[in-house]
Amino acid sequence: MQSCEISSDSTDDPLSSSLRSQRQPRIVVIGAGLAGLAATKTLLENGLTDVAVLEASDRIGGRVQSVQHGQATLELGATWIHGAHGNPIFHLAEDNGLLEHTTDGERSVGRISLYTKNGVAHYLTNSGWRIPKDLVEEFSDLYNEVYELTQEFFQNGKPVGAESQNSVGIFTRDLVRKKIMVDPDDSEASRRLKLAMLQQYLKVESCESSSPSMDEVSLSEFGEWTEIPGAHYVIPGGFIKIVELLAQGIPERVVRLNKPVRRIYWNYSAQQQAEIGDAEDHNGDRRPGAGCPVRVECEDCESFAADHVIVTASLGVLKKSHEWLFSPSLPEDKVLSIQKLGISTTDKIFLEFAEPFWSPECNSIQFVWEDEAQLEQPVYPEELWYRKICSFDVLYPPERYGHMLSGWICGEEALLMERCDDETVAETCTELLRKFTGNQNIPKPRRILRSSWGSNPFIRGSYSFTRVGSSGGDVERLAMPLPYAKSTKAPPLQVLFAGEATHRKYYSTTHGALLSGQREANRLIEMYQDLYNAETTKPNM
Repeated sequence: MQSCEISSDSTDDPLSSSLRSQRQPRIVVIGAGLAGLAATKTLLENGLTDVAVLEASDRIGGRVQSVQHGQATLELGATWIHGAHGNPIFHLAEDNGLLEHTTDGERSVGRISLYTKNGVAHYLTNSGWRIPKDLVEEFSDLYNEVYELTQEFFQNGKPVGAESQNSVGIFTRDLVRKKIMVDPDDSEASRRLKLAMLQQYLKVESCESSSPSMDEVSLSEFGEWTEIPGAHYVIPGGFIKIVELLAQGIPERVVRLNKPVRRIYWNYSAQQQAEIGDAEDHNGDRRPGAGCPVRVECEDCESFAADHVIVTASLGVLKKSHEWLFSPSLPEDKVLSIQKLGISTTDKIFLEFAEPFWSPECNSIQFVWEDEAQLEQPVYPEELWYRKICSFDVLYPPERYGHMLSGWICGEEALLMERCDDETVAETCTELLRKFTGNQNIPKPRRILRSSWGSNPFIRGSYSFTRVGSSGGDVERLAMPLPYAKSTKAPPLQVLFAGEATHRKYYSTTHGALLSGQREANRLIEMYQDLYNAETTKPNM
């Protein structure tokens, strides 16, 4: 059994001094993404120094993955800092000069497609025709008007009727269609184009929510997600710079890579500890792990005894693995919350061209399938997975990125894309671009790069959403430490939960992940502060 104790030069506050004079509580952090690193950094800075971080993959960062491409950094995962003042990621980036070279085009405002360049979105149909700008703007105003209504169900507590209708997609599609059909000034052709654009907008919305479709996103809970005011910022040097800042000050030996966890034993009894040799020796001195209520067993059979474990695994991993990952099993209400909350895959497809085939003012190419205008939620056979690619954004400036497009796809179709080889995806995307632009001379890209979050066994999805039937209460239950009962004699805060899916208002975001890690670290810090204060105020007998 391994002790995780490390040295630290943290602080000289009374808590730190007290902890250094006695056995440090042993803390294992599972996952070295933003939540895990934020938790570890907070613990170390506050005198809790016996920490080990177990990361399943061969790198830190989790769903942050920056890839260097010439002078550019491409983001396979997290891309934008969403909002400014009040966003801890923004302040971390600004305070460390990470935004000094961010161009105006890399500060985007808006919700539908976070474009990377000031310019014009080209809405193209599958017949190779560009939809006029005034028609696009007219539809966009209508769509955004309905979108604002989706926020009111949570804010005003309006009833939504039958559970089956409690869906952002169904509500939006029904209301937008009604508004389109009652407009007396619209021609039949204009109505048909707007109905087709509605399907395309919902695909973009699904990518932003990382849901298979907006029909799965809860209407009554949609408005609880809280947007931090301000623009969306790109970090030119890569989002990985935030990861590196969080990792500063964490000794290298603390983070163990390639250490997937097999099982977490909690409420670990004294008898179980004795069976594996974690008992007091004949002098009464504690062997490593003696009395620790948690044991973390890795796939390579190495075990870590701990007083506390902070689990930052994604919701996708918890859905797949919770049954065998925890012993004893998780409480039924926590399992139900894991099952009810949603997570899906949003993937990016980067295509690099020798020369641009798009016009200088074009900032994105949006795919509008005219034959989907009258459909409900489109369902595609496997061979038509490419129909779920909603758009390609033009990365800007070209001096940094070259001639690069960034495509978006989500849901089951993203998983089908992940199963294809690069050559197939490149050919498919090229044919798609030729079809919608009407330009049959578009060459194949000279390079393709794409993400694969859905098939990554250590991630299993991009980020979480509140699925129909779930609520913010499920997020709260997912975040609740184990064991529950305060009256139990079992040691408290044995298993804590962090990660973007555990933050009720900022789920799906990097700042939600960071704040959740700090939240769980602070639970432990406050508990030991209270214990220290209780010890120091005891009356002398």
